Amino acid sequence: MSTALKQLSQNKCFGGLVTKYVHQSAVLGCEMKFQVFIPHQQSSTTKFPGLYFLSGLTCTEDNFIQKAGAQRKAAQLGIALIAPDTSPRGLNIKGEDDSWDFGTGAGFYVNATESKWKNYQMYSYVTQELPKLVNENLPIDPSRISISGHSMGGHGALICALKNPTLYKSVSAFAPISNPTDCPWGIKAFTGYLGASNKHLWEQYDASILLGKYDGPVLDVLVEVGDKDQWLEEQLKVHKLTDKKNEKVKLEVRWQEGYDHSYFFIQSFVEDHIAFHAKHLQ
Repeated sequence: MSTALKQLSQNKCFGGLVTKYVHQSAVLGCEMKFQVFIPHQQSSTTKFPGLYFLSGLTCTEDNFIQKAGAQRKAAQLGIALIAPDTSPRGLNIKGEDDSWDFGTGAGFYVNATESKWKNYQMYSYVTQELPKLVNENLPIDPSRISISGHSMGGHGALICALKNPTLYKSVSAFAPISNPTDCPWGIKAFTGYLGASNKHLWEQYDASILLGKYDGPVLDVLVEVGDKDQWLEEQLKVHKLTDKKNEKVKLEVRWQEGYDHSYFFIQSFVEDHIAFHAKHLQ
């Protein structure tokens, strides 16, 4: 079981509160931090719909909350925001800090099967342990949850929704790594965490493959991509999503002229994404 939440900081923001918490994760075997924005509460019994946001490579629980500018729209629409970290930290695994795209800050939202990386269970943390902890301790309505993410986190948001048909009301992604089984970032991560020969496991975490196989309730998916994204062709491969047809996945990919991979891009369209999710969460 996860231990109780410990508050690390709290700031008022657009009438609500941004709070950073830390807890001991049983799934990951280390302390984990996450940020939450709770809109202004009219009563002690108010429960808000929740939007989880998964960040990208090198990020922490701070990036989205501090850089995206999402709180104003979330406060206006009465949506809570939950932003977890991107990997376990401080496990003292040899090589965990050797590169920026693997190990610390790069958990890739998979459940590692290679023994060295056995604590890297970010998929279970994001879909099971953290939501249980949030639902038990914070004014979040567990029946009204959506998910979003950026880059590696966009990959994470897509696979979490496609693998859990009844868990999320909607999913969106900014510049997602869409075909990780066939891009350098994904191949490096999947080789390390899942093993070079376990390609059948790789496919279980590839959004472009999961989309074609999805057989749950109709799922609304919004993907935002900048046509000047420096990682577009080599790493993101968003076209692999649009190549797949599935009548149960309502996929909208919006191409934005001149935008790159940065948080300036996210800032520009994050309110659109919160409004998109609000339609499904209210």
